[in-house]
Amino acid sequence: MPIENVSDTARWVAVYRAMESERRDAIFHDPFARKLAGTKGQEIVDNMPRGKQTAWAMIVRTAIFDEIILDRVAAGVDCVLNLAAGLDARAWRMSSLPPNLRWIDVDLPGILDYKIDMLRDEKPVVRYEAVRVDLTDAARRRALFSQVGGESSRVLVLSEGLLIYLTPDDVAGLARDLHDPNSFRWWTIDLASPMLLKWMSRSWGKTVGAGNAPFRFAPEESTKFFEPYGWREEQFRSSWLEAKRLKRQMRGAWLWNFLGKLRSRETQKSFARFSGIVLLQRS
Repeated sequence: MPIENVSDTARWVAVYRAMESERRDAIFHDPFARKLAGTKGQEIVDNMPRGKQTAWAMIVRTAIFDEIILDRVAAGVDCVLNLAAGLDARAWRMSSLPPNLRWIDVDLPGILDYKIDMLRDEKPVVRYEAVRVDLTDAARRRALFSQVGGESSRVLVLSEGLLIYLTPDDVAGLARDLHDPNSFRWWTIDLASPMLLKWMSRSWGKTVGAGNAPFRFAPEESTKFFEPYGWREEQFRSSWLEAKRLKRQMRGAWLWNFLGKLRSRETQKSFARFSGIVLLQRS
């Protein structure tokens, strides 16, 4: 199986960032993505059903996360806490970030050590830190959140590509712990609907399941899931609509757009939340 553990999904997504970066009309540039993905990442994409055709969704997700990060930094964020950072190279590639911004990548030792070693000759554009923590270890993550919260005044938390691999109870526990430090102001996530989860499970379920990385989290109540734990939706950026804006829609999207216009207003509204990137704010 090309995916052997959950960290391999980072190599998978890195290939998509490389594919976008190599376009003449790229909407972002990640010069490190191809190197970080390696041959293993390409093998994963090549063996995934419709592996290349579904790249658009991950590319759009990356671009929207970039936009939200820059927007929140402009609003006064002094620390970015990047959970399950994987092979995200934003601390190196986003040259417009201020050099005094504190950036903390958190992930398992294996994938984090690999990234740091591969980028050892590159200089981060921010004040970079790498923290090796298993986020399923509640005691260790609480200690980390408490420390970061006490040292910062306005924190933006990122969890790109993380929540879908967690159980609802795991997500609830993480949401509670992230709400404890008062300085944790915003939390950016990507969120799937139950319909999308079913599609992903049919398409890729066997592959990711064999690598101990099954898809799990797609709440029926969408972002209202987070409200009991102190987080409310500030922005919901529909993957489909953002793809249209960024000119990165899937092949044949015109047909889906046409058919969508024939649906009821309620159905159109539901489809817009099929998948999205969300900015949560502490309530």
